[in-house]
Amino acid sequence: MRKTISIVGSGFSALSASCYLAKAGHKVSVYEKNANVGGRARQIVKEGFTFDIGPSWYWMPDIFDKFFSDFGKATSDYYQLDKLSPAYKIFFSDDVITIGDHMDQICEEFERIEAGSSKPLRRFIAKAQDNYNIAINKIVLKPGLSPLELVTKDTITRLDQFYKTISSEVRKNFKNPKLISTLEFPVLFLGAKPNQTPSFYSFMNFADFGLGTWHPKGGMYEIVKAIKTLAESLGVTIYTDSNVEKITVENNKAVSITVNNQIIHSDVILSGADYHHSETLLDQKYRQYSEAYWESRTFAPSSLLFYVGIKKKLKNVEHHNLFFDTNFENHAEEIYDDPKWPKNPLFYVNFPSVTDASMAPQGCETGFFLIPIAPGLEDTPALRAQYFDLIMDRFEARTGQNLKDHIQFKASYCVNDFIEDYNSYKGNAYGMANTLMQTAFLRPKLKSKKVNGLYFTGQLTVPGPGVPPALISGKLVAELIQQNEV
Repeated sequence: MRKTISIVGSGFSALSASCYLAKAGHKVSVYEKNANVGGRARQIVKEGFTFDIGPSWYWMPDIFDKFFSDFGKATSDYYQLDKLSPAYKIFFSDDVITIGDHMDQICEEFERIEAGSSKPLRRFIAKAQDNYNIAINKIVLKPGLSPLELVTKDTITRLDQFYKTISSEVRKNFKNPKLISTLEFPVLFLGAKPNQTPSFYSFMNFADFGLGTWHPKGGMYEIVKAIKTLAESLGVTIYTDSNVEKITVENNKAVSITVNNQIIHSDVILSGADYHHSETLLDQKYRQYSEAYWESRTFAPSSLLFYVGIKKKLKNVEHHNLFFDTNFENHAEEIYDDPKWPKNPLFYVNFPSVTDASMAPQGCETGFFLIPIAPGLEDTPALRAQYFDLIMDRFEARTGQNLKDHIQFKASYCVNDFIEDYNSYKGNAYGMANTLMQTAFLRPKLKSKKVNGLYFTGQLTVPGPGVPPALISGKLVAELIQQNEV
């Protein structure tokens, strides 16, 4: 039976869900508060420089392939995808590790740092690949309704991996602190400290070393444009500059949304907006989770971001660059344990123009600088300026070149902007962390427990943070709507 479905927000999960629901024959409308679709995956184009202002890593290409194949399409129908070689560089205080685009190169680099380390690395990645196959093909495809979803032959035989941590697993096999940091880095995409993340999540290391790092020509926003094109071809109607102000419930059933003071009736309402914010659109009695609940959750970091147009080509850098030239553990404590502005932060720099000339004017470079910080911190222009100078000094010292004197364009983005643009809880950037007690059925639910016809999708529910999980979240909630509402 055909339903009228209203979707709040147009991030990856919302757009994904819209495609599956439209394919199933429903009348689907998407309402986005901002001027462009994409949620946090938006883009700035200024003075010839193109910046992805949100996600910048293209990992798990198989999940993108599976998404488009569900509609008889391929990624190549929409954008050109290139594998980065090398994948990225990690700058330490006294060395630089270069991660190549296949295991032989990576093993060679590990051997350079620590003799004999390539053998445990191959064993570690083989185990990570096994976990990846189970996670991606089985666990993440579950809607998080019951703990029984996790009780399978595969998971029972790996039960210890849910109680051991990534940190303990890595440190059992590797002694060199640089290699430890290199192997602990990928789980930061899950939004939690390595010593709080189950070792089963080593599948992220296979996503890194096994599947490689890719780049869609023109930037990550090409994926958004591709899914928007697909959605519209399936009959989805998308409205931008359309702020959803209220979700109305009658007889415990979601019946309408209010958009720019206009009431729009729907059979089903799905919110891909921030989960906490989405519940504030309901009257108090219909909210599932209290303020105390949200306060008690472990949230992924926020970020201080700088978008910098540089009037020259740079040397000694790659497309992706990690600056781990300060203490990893200290910075993590300043995010999770004792939230404060970090004293000596790690940071990440993305120069897409190193491999994609379309991202910057000729002879120039597009730079995206990111400092992970605790959510909810004070955010002022003075603090932004202070940290810009701090990381610029370190960048120039570690790469041996002047950058500050060649800046043509600069913009920043931080906690206040995440709140203003995305209604993000405490200005977090990546949603809720995937700790043991916030995994699968322990995450906020896709379906409201109090209101019929009301659903949620995105990085605060299952499977969790990241672009590939967001695509899967959209599919899971669409399937749940089909089961319950049709």
